[in-house]
Amino acid sequence: MGNMRIISRATLRSFWENPKYLDSEQALKSWFDEAKHANWQIPQDIKRKYRSASFVGNNRVVFNIHGNKYRLVVAVNYKFSMCYIRFVGTHKEYDAIDVSTI
Repeated sequence: MGNMRIISRATLRSFWENPKYLDSEQALKSWFDEAKHANWQIPQDIKRKYRSASFVGNNRVVFNIHGNKYRLVVAVNYKFSMCYIRFVGTHKEYDAIDVSTI
């Protein structure tokens, strides 16, 4: 019984449709499906399912995608059951951002 609202799937789709990242499609679709059915009320709810998830402040959570080939950063609003996609990219691209403010 989940109720997370994820903004927005289009961000993920535009990434996996890029010819350089076609191999990310299944992993991102799986994450999206699991997340939308989740009921994350506290960070520990995420950690129970995603042991490798990192919490980096400002309600940002970093997920390892496709065997840690890609990174997904989301901002979670637990009170309103909202999850905002803030970044999806390679490790190199991830290293170039300030994850707590993106």
